[in-house]
Amino acid sequence: MKEELLTLASKLVEKALGEGFSEAAVKITSSRRTMVKIANSEPSVVQYWNTLNVGLYLVKDKKMLIVELEPSNIEELDKSIRELIGIADKIMESPFYAPLPEPDKKPEPIPGLVDDNIIKVLDKPVELAEAVIETAHRERIDFTAGAIDLAYTEKALATSKNVELYEDSTRIQAYLRAFAGEDGSGQWALGSRKLDRKKLEEMASIAARYAVDSRGRVDIEPGVYDIILSPMVFGNLLDLVGRMSSAFSMFMGMSMFVKNKTGDKVASEKLTLIDDARNPELPGSTSFDDEGIPTYSKPIIENGVLRTILHNSKTAAKVGAKTTGNAGWITPMPWNLIVMPGTHSLEEVIGEVKKGILVTNNWYTRLQNYVEGLFSTITRDALFLIENGKITKPINKLRIADSLSRLLNNIEALGRETYDIQWWEVRIPTRLPYVLIRQIHTSKHTI
Repeated sequence: MKEELLTLASKLVEKALGEGFSEAAVKITSSRRTMVKIANSEPSVVQYWNTLNVGLYLVKDKKMLIVELEPSNIEELDKSIRELIGIADKIMESPFYAPLPEPDKKPEPIPGLVDDNIIKVLDKPVELAEAVIETAHRERIDFTAGAIDLAYTEKALATSKNVELYEDSTRIQAYLRAFAGEDGSGQWALGSRKLDRKKLEEMASIAARYAVDSRGRVDIEPGVYDIILSPMVFGNLLDLVGRMSSAFSMFMGMSMFVKNKTGDKVASEKLTLIDDARNPELPGSTSFDDEGIPTYSKPIIENGVLRTILHNSKTAAKVGAKTTGNAGWITPMPWNLIVMPGTHSLEEVIGEVKKGILVTNNWYTRLQNYVEGLFSTITRDALFLIENGKITKPINKLRIADSLSRLLNNIEALGRETYDIQWWEVRIPTRLPYVLIRQIHTSKHTI
């Protein structure tokens, strides 16, 4: 559909200019998607979607309109553009307006964004689910639940600044939760552009082992503990950090980096966090952003130092900077997040803890104060007490309540093995290891 999508996007740009808009950008996304849900250790529901999404960015006299539509026909799009020109006269100029950029070079395509193995199983995903379930039941679990979500996506972008770009890609997003006994449970997730059955089986094995090992939980007193966060949990918290590195988040007072500038120390020197837009294995990868600017890999935090604030053309114009290839028409965002690993095995990381907790999963992460980075999150599924360098017992859930700044600055050690994580609680695809963080506050949970 490459030519059809590019032609439609270009025609809609012409239509918008003909109706009286001074600038226009159109992004069309066509997707074939399949999801198989798992319940009681069986594939329970298989859902199929074929979707067409049209995003419109329209400007008249520095007044910006951004609309997303799922049209049933082309006439519907033409009608929407005609109606929007009338609305443009009634709204205020945007304080964030800046002209759409005209790229000075064409993006280099990223090889390997399409995995034919994913396309082959879009119509028959049940076998994948059965393989995941079978792997999990090699452990002494009772049942599993989860989902495997597969997609093939094509996108076309056209703008009034001579941009006409196309890219297609595949992705898989999966998670599995396993249950054992009265209180044992564990979960793991996976996000990738490739269908790697070994990684799916690894996901199932980790979830199942944690479920078995977490049976017979006991209460402990909340307090200040050294904490090891799994990639599931660390990924959830770095999702917040990545979003806060957006200049728009800073302008809106929704970032812990509001008081910082590039070059400031914001984390332990052991932390390097990279926005890796061109990694062909992670589902956020793209060769161009929503303004048609080529993307590139860049450190957000390097050895504990804030190196990059993410910009689109609008936020960059506000401060006299350059776009970083991270547009969003409204807010710049990271594409993929990668944490550079350390040198420790997980056993060695655990061995560094005299009294602490291993947290494997979490949910209900909330920010109480964005600028201070004050947050809380509730542990979920397997949770373990560590004493004198060894896991001694499974424990009942706690609330972690601290600040993101303290979390980042108290990083002591990173594992050497990384995991590709994406699911409900980790929206930005992230590759990262287990991490040891010293002296983090916990309290009793309330739900």
